[in-house]
Amino acid sequence: MAFEVFERDDLRFPRSLSEFQRLFPDEAACAAYLEHARWSDGFACRHCGVADEPYRFANRSGVLRCRHCGRDTSLTAGTVMERTHTPLSVWFWAAYLVASQTPGISAVQFQRQLGLSRYETAFQILHKLRVGMVRPDQDRIGGRAEEVVEADETWVGGRTRGKGRGVHDMAIVAGAVEVRQRKRSDSSLNKRKSGRYAGRVRLTLVPDRSARSLGRFIESAVAPGTRIITDDWSGYAGLASRNYLHTAVAQRGDPQVAEEFMPIIHLVFSNLKTWLCGIHHGVSPQHLQAYLDEFTFRFNRRFYPFNAFRSLLGIAGDVTALTYAELYAEKSRPTTSSSSGS
Repeated sequence: MAFEVFERDDLRFPRSLSEFQRLFPDEAACAAYLEHARWSDGFACRHCGVADEPYRFANRSGVLRCRHCGRDTSLTAGTVMERTHTPLSVWFWAAYLVASQTPGISAVQFQRQLGLSRYETAFQILHKLRVGMVRPDQDRIGGRAEEVVEADETWVGGRTRGKGRGVHDMAIVAGAVEVRQRKRSDSSLNKRKSGRYAGRVRLTLVPDRSARSLGRFIESAVAPGTRIITDDWSGYAGLASRNYLHTAVAQRGDPQVAEEFMPIIHLVFSNLKTWLCGIHHGVSPQHLQAYLDEFTFRFNRRFYPFNAFRSLLGIAGDVTALTYAELYAEKSRPTTSSSSGS
């Protein structure tokens, strides 16, 4: 079986449907792309460490056998596709659809597009791709002298039916966003009157609005020494002692004050809620962090959406995705983890 040899410069991202079909016409092409993406200098056995041309199976394109120790290496090991029974071509199609659909795609639409027989399969693939959206070595936003970070928190969710008056499934989401200043000579981008626009964003579920929870979020998401603007909520009162240049804005219920001093983070929250309702028609608190990760991933790559293709498959680094049973475990993943970066 012939495998096309990809040069590193040729590991490009498919920018159209026709280009995708040309790059990945079958399982062998997907396996060849995956192999060269993981071993750009040639295959090296993960068991014995010997670098040599492996033995290939005609009917198992996703498995390579070392000619020295005789042990098999799966191309999907250490990716979101590990131990999958779904063909590589379906995963590649999935990654392309998620990366190319700017606003995202629901599990129902995803199932219909790929012709999957079970909704659960589509749901699990999408959630595993969201794992690939989170960088384990992500950096913190801010840190540069000219940048300001706006931080705030908001409620996400709504009232429930049949659970009694005042009972809701709302969750608290903490957010931080870089505020960048557009150059006056730059006429190619959509301008705001102030010239300010959003840089990278971080979104995380927090258990409450206490100084402990919000302080931990800021420390995990924002680089020390950064200028931070928040409202005058007491939960942010200790940021100066955590080595941040903190400015607290007294809003006193006036929305004009918020628009003047913290417009970008409120715009991010508004876009988040519109996206959750418009694309996914609401999300349960159990899985909300995964959707926050997806929104963050898309927002931070909104100018370069196709660069997300390999990241989604988890090719860039070792990742561990949940099984379908784990997705519905009673306990969701800890809310102190930070969202995906760029």
